[in-house]
Formats: sequence, structure tokens, C-alpha cells
Amino acid sequence: MTINVDTISRDASTTWLSFLRDWDRTLRAGNHPETTRYNYLLAAAQLARFLRGAPVGLDASEAADDPTCVRKEHVEAFQVWMIETRSAATALNKHKVLQQFFKWMVVEEEIDRSPMERVRQPKVSVRLVPVIRDDDTRKVLATCGERRFLDLRDEAIIRLYYNTGARLAEVANLALTDVDLTTDSVRYLGKGGRERRVRFGPKTARAISRYLRVRARHRGADQQELWLADRGTRPLRANGIKIRLKRRGLRAGVANVHAHRWRHNYAHEWKRAGGDSGDLMLLLGWTSEDMVRHYGASAAAERAQENQARLRIGENV
Repeated sequence: MTINVDTISRDASTTWLSFLRDWDRTLRAGNHPETTRYNYLLAAAQLARFLRGAPVGLDASEAADDPTCVRKEHVEAFQVWMIETRSAATALNKHKVLQQFFKWMVVEEEIDRSPMERVRQPKVSVRLVPVIRDDDTRKVLATCGERRFLDLRDEAIIRLYYNTGARLAEVANLALTDVDLTTDSVRYLGKGGRERRVRFGPKTARAISRYLRVRARHRGADQQELWLADRGTRPLRANGIKIRLKRRGLRAGVANVHAHRWRHNYAHEWKRAGGDSGDLMLLLGWTSEDMVRHYGASAAAERAQENQARLRIGENV
């Protein structure tokens, strides 16, 4: 991913753009991954654009021109807009990012206090994420049945998500040198620049090997990125993979196919089989047990249903 601050900050004032460039410089100096930098800059730029077109009754002319003039009511109005046009979960994500942005401005002594200090986080209802079952994955893989470049590439991508539970960006950002077919393992670069190596099974190894053979004849074969676009010499980025997975799902008749569902499925099957939480954290690149509980919630609910059926409580009379 190549980040262009000017593009992300389109329609923002010159002053906002200057601050975002400086913030990005700090993020780069802190070795933040490109995906993190992009999401951080996008949230701040979205606030700037919202303020330029602020709703009637919200005095935001100065804040739209200069982030040092942003006040509590500006952020709250932005959060309401995010909830209404996106979701509470998205609004919560933007809230956390803006905390970091204004915290940085305080450290830089551009403002004395953050306008986020008294802005409450939006409440998000906890919902079980539907995992993608083996039958559905089988249907999606069945759409990759031909020996064309697209089919071989997409099958290798799907099997990596399914077999390792990796994040969207972790698979998307793989380089050729990250895959080792001698040990059947892959090196992922996770959040915070943390590396981990994960093993994959024979079917995934076979799919990757087949893809690499056809990739060697591709026009972009000399690129260091593992995944290549069908045409030209450009690599296939995360957004391109999202689009491909959605199309595969539609063709297979499976709704809402995206990489994160396989990540939930991995955690679901691991916990359902009684796997150790610490090992799961290592494999999926987590540093908090909260993530284990969050991703394992669907498995816990399913185990509870299975136990209820087995115990037959209330059916003994």
C-alpha cells in the first residue's frame, strides 16, 4: 500500500493538510504499519471533511480550517453522523483514532487539552460474528476449479485465510520471500510490526505451489509481492482481494464472504476443539486475551447449545 496524505486529505484545508502530514511523519518514525497509518489519517481527514460541510446549527467554520479549533461538540456531531451513516462500531473506531490524533497535538504543544477528554465512546452492541462453515468454504473454492491464473491465485489466497486465520492485510502484504514451501510455513507481519511464522497444511501448500508455477510465467513475475493482478505488472492489494472474495462468494451463492470470517472460523474451531488460548494468541498475533474471548464467543455459544441438548435439562419429567 502506498499512502498519499494529499489524496487521503482531499478537500481538507491547507492547515489540516499540514497537520496530517506532520502526524504521518511521526507515525512513520514510530514504525507504524502502512495500514495503521492509512486508517489513522483517514479518520482525521473524515473529521475535517465533515466540518467543512457541517450541519446547520453547528458553528464549525474555524474548526474546518484549523484542527486546533476543534471542540467537544464538533467531535460529538461527527460521531452521530458516523453512527447514522455507517455504524456504531465504525464510530467507535474513529473515536479511538481521534483520541490518538489530538493526543499527538497535545504532545506537540499545538493545543493545551484534547477535545476528546469529555467525549464518550459510542456504545456498540456485542453480536456473534457468523463464522463461515466448511460447506460454504467448499462452495467458494469450487468457483476456482479451472487452471487459469485467476483461479489458481484466488484458491491459494482463500486457503491461506482458511488454513491460518490471518488478517486481510497480513495475507495481502506477503512477499515471495515470506512463503517457505520447505517447511510449509508463512511469515506474517502483524499489527505493531510483530512477526510470526505460521504453518499451513498440504492442501494450502499445493495451492500455493501451483500458483507460484503460473506466477513465474506472469508479466509481473519479477515483482517482490506475492500476489499479482491478472493483467499488467501491478501487485494485488488488500482492496483488490476484498473485491475478489466478494465476487467468489456471489458466484458460489454464499453471502458476506470476507477474510475476517475465516479468522473468526479459525478461532471458533480452535476453541471448539479445546485448543489452548495462549497458543491461539500466538498463532493469530494477539497480545490481549480479550481478543480470544471476542473471537471465541461463537464457539462458546455453540458449546453451550450442545451441552444443553446433551443434558436435557427440563425434559426429565
